[in-house]
Amino acid sequence: MRERVAIVTGAGGGIGRAIAFGYGREGAAVVVNDRSSDAAQETVEIIRNAGGRATAVCADVSDLSTHQFLIKTALDEYGSLNTLVNNAGVEFHSPFLKSTPEIWEKTMGVNLKGAYFLSCKVAQVMIGFGGGKIIHISSVHDTEPPPDRAIYSISKGGVLMLVKSLALELAEHKIYVNAISPGAILTNMNRVGLSDPGEFTKLLEHIPLKRIGQPEDIVGAAVFLACSESDYVTGTTIYVDGGFLLV
Repeated sequence: MRERVAIVTGAGGGIGRAIAFGYGREGAAVVVNDRSSDAAQETVEIIRNAGGRATAVCADVSDLSTHQFLIKTALDEYGSLNTLVNNAGVEFHSPFLKSTPEIWEKTMGVNLKGAYFLSCKVAQVMIGFGGGKIIHISSVHDTEPPPDRAIYSISKGGVLMLVKSLALELAEHKIYVNAISPGAILTNMNRVGLSDPGEFTKLLEHIPLKRIGQPEDIVGAAVFLACSESDYVTGTTIYVDGGFLLV
């Protein structure tokens, strides 16, 4: 991946940080994006300390006015842009009957609107470089909704169709669009819930591999979808879930 220049959104921790580090380890230059400047810089230092190349950009992807700055940083720092990982995401536990427009807007703003329009901006740049890879980090809840998270599941279902639509329209430009849908991965988003022994045991019963995933479990699929070995893969979703959807 030494010729790869990647933007990874939401890379201040969890899955995003693991992917950014994995890309840096494989030789790619990484623009590390997060809403927290401290978290983004921490990821950058981890990559640089391992000998990789990385630059931090603090931005909220739901604010469309920040997208151009993300792209400009990649071009100014590394002279190219051929990989985008739309990893930034938010999740709110909200029963359907108590839904609010505010939760809808916050969720869709990051999970769907931000990913859609950043992909559009980046794709325009990728065309000038002869193509590229766009990877969306979704969720097993794009097909199986959990209780009290209808808005989140709808946003991830939207990502499922977003991938197919963009893959179809961008194929002629040699831009490959795919998704990774993780299962239960231990991150700050779910750490509090999984600290409950009862909830933890209940979840394990639903996972054939009988373990909770770690952010590093997503890196292999993310590297594969970013490199040339996946050049006949587009419009699809890879489920990295320990068999969660089998039960």
